[in-house]
Amino acid sequence: MSDEPGLSFTRARTPPRAILFGCAGERLSADERSLFAAADPLGFVLFRRNCQSPGQVRALVAALRDCVGRADAPVLIDQEGGRVARLRPPHWRSYPAAARLAALPDGEADEAVRLGARLIADDLASLGISVDAAPVLDVPVAGADAVIGDRAYGGDPARVARLGRAMCEGLLEGGVLPIVKHIPGHGRARVDSHHDCPVVDAAIEELAISDFEPFRRLADMPWAMTAHVVYSAFDRKPATLSRPVIEHVIRGQIGFDGVLVSDDIGMGALSGRLGDRVGKALHAGCDLALHCSGAIGEMADLAEIAPAISAKTAARLERGERMRLAAQRAFDRAEAETRFEALIGAVVR
Repeated sequence: MSDEPGLSFTRARTPPRAILFGCAGERLSADERSLFAAADPLGFVLFRRNCQSPGQVRALVAALRDCVGRADAPVLIDQEGGRVARLRPPHWRSYPAAARLAALPDGEADEAVRLGARLIADDLASLGISVDAAPVLDVPVAGADAVIGDRAYGGDPARVARLGRAMCEGLLEGGVLPIVKHIPGHGRARVDSHHDCPVVDAAIEELAISDFEPFRRLADMPWAMTAHVVYSAFDRKPATLSRPVIEHVIRGQIGFDGVLVSDDIGMGALSGRLGDRVGKALHAGCDLALHCSGAIGEMADLAEIAPAISAKTAARLERGERMRLAAQRAFDRAEAETRFEALIGAVVR
């Protein structure tokens, strides 16, 4: 660990738990405040149910951090653009989906993605939100379920990686950490992992040159989110719960050594008790488990199970924070919006 001042939990007597929690509504209940204070999750995640207006979201973010006594506790949101956007008009602007930006010519697409991400980062930072679960680096194939669809930048792994990096850089310049997802690739899934468990039977060689390639090219990014997908060439368990996939593919072949967070452990792709899912995800090699529903009974149970973050996870979190601080740049919102609108004028939103 560096001797430089770091994240507040590195100076605490007891590390926070290796879990991220959602909450039920626009304001915390007394029970939620008590639970979060006692459980000390590393951070939190917001959804549309939590986001009514800028002032309300800022107050909610501050209240969440106050519960755990850490002003830098990570607060996540899914703000990709297109259909996956928790912040929406009239209080926040609408952004095109990844596929629509990717439809622009090379050069223009790169600039539009980066500018859009910089504007999203400005939206989030003004609310105190510090982590965005984007970009999607999945490479869809014919016949795949539409759950990814226009959230992806297309079918060329090299171009997906280039545009994904543009989004990561735009977010980082605005002081927001990106999460590349869904590692090692959700593009071949023929069912929606929110409801069922996808099984991908592609050969290792095919996966390496397509699905894994965008993640390999962005292995230097600070955070990644797992795919609840079985890759039968490696294991019979979904990647989130698979030590072989995490150790040999994500950490090994792809080379990602940042913070690895599970996708929502409540999704239908996973089976068994929630507590078992958390334990298996962390045992397999995830740094953090993500629980999104905001169901207080479930969170209370998981708070008893989730261990403190490891020293390795703490080091990864610190490394991401240093990256975020080093990347921040000055920004003229009006100028960026004018240029962004000029670039996306030909894009049907």
